[in-house]
Amino acid sequence: MSNIKHVAIIMDGNGRWATKRYRPRVWGHIRGSAVVSDIVQAADDLGLRALTLYAFSTENWSRPIEEVSTLFRLLKKFLLKEKMRLLANNVQFKVIGEIQNLAPETIALIKELEDETRSNTGLKLTFAFSYGSRSEITRAVNLFQEQNPGKMMNETDLDRYMYRPETGDVDLMIRTGGEQRISNFLLWQLAYAELYFTPTKWPDFTPLEFKKIIENVSYRERRFGNVNSQTGLEDSLMKAESNKSTLFKGVNV
Repeated sequence: MSNIKHVAIIMDGNGRWATKRYRPRVWGHIRGSAVVSDIVQAADDLGLRALTLYAFSTENWSRPIEEVSTLFRLLKKFLLKEKMRLLANNVQFKVIGEIQNLAPETIALIKELEDETRSNTGLKLTFAFSYGSRSEITRAVNLFQEQNPGKMMNETDLDRYMYRPETGDVDLMIRTGGEQRISNFLLWQLAYAELYFTPTKWPDFTPLEFKKIIENVSYRERRFGNVNSQTGLEDSLMKAESNKSTLFKGVNV
């Protein structure tokens, strides 16, 4: 599993899970929230470097008020309930997205937990809440232009201005619930990610299935644009630069 270091998950299927059981959609979110702690613990146990969870998108604001309010309450509950566990497990926590739209009390809890876990060196746990990848990229470009007027931007610059560049590229993106879309999630970071879509709805997703998916994907041959399997994107890019240099010097290859 050593080649899978950053996993991102679209936690989908809560509402449909509840509807199938003739319960309100919010019941699915409540049941689904209980799964989060187990998956975070599993990610930590598996030695992942980073775990990014898509909890609430910018498009989700269009959902019924009751459902949106429930998701806000569940985020607040997680911040209060899991604080001590995150600290004890050396987890570094951060929320990315347009959190200025959240309640002041929730924003304060987020900032407090981010500050208290900032120096932790274990799993980098990220909640994408009120998040949209196009908005993140637009924000990054605007910030760069404001701080570097007249300067051309390169890929390294853009990466540095994203919400959380220290987590690096995503190695594996999992979407539960059966849908096969990325849904405006980490478009920049998913450039070379392996994708895995499971029919299991989020409330039924278990640490065992999580582990099996990672094991399955770890056997895939990741070439990053090369002919042969590579240990990482950096190796492939170095090889590409070497080949370009050779060709530019007029050497026959």
